[in-house]
Amino acid sequence: MSELRESARFESADGTVRMLLALQDGKQVESVFIPEKMRDTVCISSQVGCAVDCQFCMTAKMGLERNLSSQEIAGQVRRVIDLWKLDVKERPFNVVMMGQGEPLLNLDAVLEATAMMMDQKGMSVAPRRISLSTSGIIPKIEELGRAEKRPRLAVSLNASHQEQRERIMPITKKWRLDDLMRVCRDFPLKRSERILFEYVMLDGVNDTVEDAHRVVELLRGMEATVNLIAWNAAPGIDFARPSDEKVSAFQEIVQAALPCYQRKPRGRDISAACGQLKLVALGKN
Repeated sequence: MSELRESARFESADGTVRMLLALQDGKQVESVFIPEKMRDTVCISSQVGCAVDCQFCMTAKMGLERNLSSQEIAGQVRRVIDLWKLDVKERPFNVVMMGQGEPLLNLDAVLEATAMMMDQKGMSVAPRRISLSTSGIIPKIEELGRAEKRPRLAVSLNASHQEQRERIMPITKKWRLDDLMRVCRDFPLKRSERILFEYVMLDGVNDTVEDAHRVVELLRGMEATVNLIAWNAAPGIDFARPSDEKVSAFQEIVQAALPCYQRKPRGRDISAACGQLKLVALGKN
């Protein structure tokens, strides 16, 4: 397992911990440990930085520095297990590849790392407790579906129509929304498995009642769950967080058709929340 040295650690008032981990070549990456009453979650990175230019995300401002090896990906989980004495037999935990990077642009290493995590002689993490989040790299989603051992699929949707998605996720100019929906509908789900669609809500951009109804139509008939994420503020990014009332109204519409939840923000005060990871060394810019 690749050696990861902890170069800094930041602890949130809500118990979340963000770690900066130094790699052997001197580069750094981030992992986040999120303790909860019923279960813990380990959020890990698959790349140093990210090549996907999502306009609402701090990691996008870094650009891509390099892919992580499978040992570096799995090593983040091993480090958290060792630090917090996690035991899957006593208290199962989730692993989410939702940190730095686009996992499907490093798919070979991600699948190798997933196999390491699942290994019954190693970490013994159950397959249903490992997931990755993608911006929608269509050929790689298809490749992921063919893998014998794979994480669960989460798709960062964030928009209700093509033009809107292009504005905030330029990758959609290449991998169009209608094609993304098609490949999601064709994705070979395992028993009791659902695709998680993440939706970062941006005030005045994608948070209207009309958007909610369009999301329902996009996902109609799929085995899907929607996770609403009210945008977490980040310096230098010109968006605003919608009101709680807007988020709840959106949820109510979607929830009438399929499971829809609001993701509770964790670690905002230490730059550890969704979209805030940028190797901030002191918990602020």
